[in-house]
Amino acid sequence: MVPFAGWSLPAHYAPGHLESHLHTRRHCSLFDVSHMLQSRVYGRDRVKFMESLVVGDIAELKPDQGTLTLLTNEKGGIVDDLIVTNTSEEHLYVVSNAGCADKDLAIMKDRVKELQAAGSDVHLEVMDNALLALQGPSMARVLQAGLSNDLGKLSFMNSATMTVFGVPGCRVTRCGYTGEDGVEISVPAARAVELVERLLGDPEVWLAGLAARDSLRLEAGLCLYGNDIDETTTPVEASLVWTLGKRRRTAMDFPGAAVIMAQIKEKPKRRRPPREAPMGAGGGGVRPRSARCAPAVPGTVTSGCPSPSLRKNIAMGYVEAAYGRAGTALAVEVRKQQHPALVTKMPFVPTHYYMAK
Repeated sequence: MVPFAGWSLPAHYAPGHLESHLHTRRHCSLFDVSHMLQSRVYGRDRVKFMESLVVGDIAELKPDQGTLTLLTNEKGGIVDDLIVTNTSEEHLYVVSNAGCADKDLAIMKDRVKELQAAGSDVHLEVMDNALLALQGPSMARVLQAGLSNDLGKLSFMNSATMTVFGVPGCRVTRCGYTGEDGVEISVPAARAVELVERLLGDPEVWLAGLAARDSLRLEAGLCLYGNDIDETTTPVEASLVWTLGKRRRTAMDFPGAAVIMAQIKEKPKRRRPPREAPMGAGGGGVRPRSARCAPAVPGTVTSGCPSPSLRKNIAMGYVEAAYGRAGTALAVEVRKQQHPALVTKMPFVPTHYYMAK
């Protein structure tokens, strides 16, 4: 168990990190991610409220469709990355990072007060639900056994409220942080243990902790807030321009729009390329805080680990834009020793997000 954002969370369970990681890729694992901040936004001006904070086109979302979006500041920096779902139940469902919960909540509450003072109809509710992530290729088979709904109709980044193994009022969202087909289940806290025990009744399902969650998301090329993105990083530098809605780019009505749109036009001075290195580099992997790009090409490693799936070191970080092309040879310095690295395309491991036919 390790401390994280005021919570005590499992780093790994008895099988260990490597076995847990590979089990998720081959079967499925259950992650308790109840530390994430869940909230609902009500009122006829809820979309206006959310679009005043984030870069995404929330208005274009269909009922029960969600999107990854970025909450930005006036300098174009990323305050947090979060998922916003336009539910068919007359509210927005928002999931924010635990490490950003306090600042996100303060920003949202302040904006609600501003809009209410101007006559807008918007209300914010913090949820006390638990949040469970079931991830891996056998997820659909395991979960379908406890549903009356047809899970095959639920596409990636879409959700529905349903009864799961006898627990009513669960919001099931087809998404996750591993690159595999998966769901996140928002469940009333009082029934969470019951649901976990039902899921673990299937021998395919293992509990997994933070260590596997981190290596799985890195293989999938997904950013970790506080490591790969933060308030000093713009969406353009972080290669997250795809989160900007087309209408929002034209309107330039989100925080930091002038800075972000100028970078899109002029190209940023630095960018986030992935890179891979031989498994033996540095003896224990290319990890942030212990590694950086060699002096010839200034840059910073923000995430890195030995990839259990690829059996080589992988890392993400920032280099000068000219050195960010796939195929570019670099050097990474680990404990004052330089090791060869190669910029490659993301994701490092193919993703398996599910799209309904």
